[in-house]
Formats: sequence, structure tokens, C-alpha cells
Amino acid sequence: MAVANEPDAFDAILMAEARFHGEGYQEGYVEGTQAGVMEGRQYGIQQGAKIGLEIGSYLGFSMTWLRLLQKNSDDKHSKKIKVLESLIEMIQKFPHQDPIYDKLQEDLERIRGRFKQVCSLLHIPSDFRLSKEGSALSF
Repeated sequence: MAVANEPDAFDAILMAEARFHGEGYQEGYVEGTQAGVMEGRQYGIQQGAKIGLEIGSYLGFSMTWLRLLQKNSDDKHSKKIKVLESLIEMIQKFPHQDPIYDKLQEDLERIRGRFKQVCSLLHIPSDFRLSKEGSALSF
């Protein structure tokens, strides 16, 4: 004779598959979420490093040319100097410490455009590329 409060042994057997499926789903979901967060963080670090490398290269390039042009300061270099100063200012204002900056791509494109303008004014081809070995500016 079965007691009313005891679970039926057959129900437990029949429901085991559904219970194990639910438990497996929950465990997989938690592990997947954790793996996704770690993978997303690693991807963000890599992309941030690429952007930092690019921006840093632009800054070093600009500051070097600014100093070279200021040594031979005359009226024909004044436009070049102004554009270089503008690029340096854009780079210095770039929010490299803000990971959730919503206009990052827009500002980065403006900096790239200004860099190309500087290269055009200096009659230097702007061939900037990032590789595993680092950045390379070819002239």
C-alpha cells in the first residue's frame, strides 16, 4: 500500500530524463556565459591594443614632423603645422580610458582622415597597416 505523500517510483524514473535535461541546460548555460565573458574580454583587449598602437603611431609621427617643420618655420609650412597640431589635439582628446565611449569609431575615423590629410600635405603616401609584428608606416 502506497502512502499518499511519497513520490511514485515510476514517476521519478519517467521524469528523470526531463530533470537531467533541465539541469544539464542550466549548467551549460552558466559555463557558456562565463566562457563568453572571458572570450569577450580577451577580444576587447586585443582590439583596444590595435587601436592604441594605431593612435600611438599617429601621435609619434605627428609630433616628429611638427618638430621638424618648426625648426624651418616659414610661411609655406604654416598650414602643415596647423594641420599637424590639429591631429595631435584630436589624438590627445581621444578618450582612451573610456571603454564604453559611444563615438569611438567616429572619432577614430576623423583621426584617420586627418592623418591622411597630413600625409597628403607632406607628400608622403599613407600606408598604415597593423600586423602581428607591430605597426608599419612605409614611405
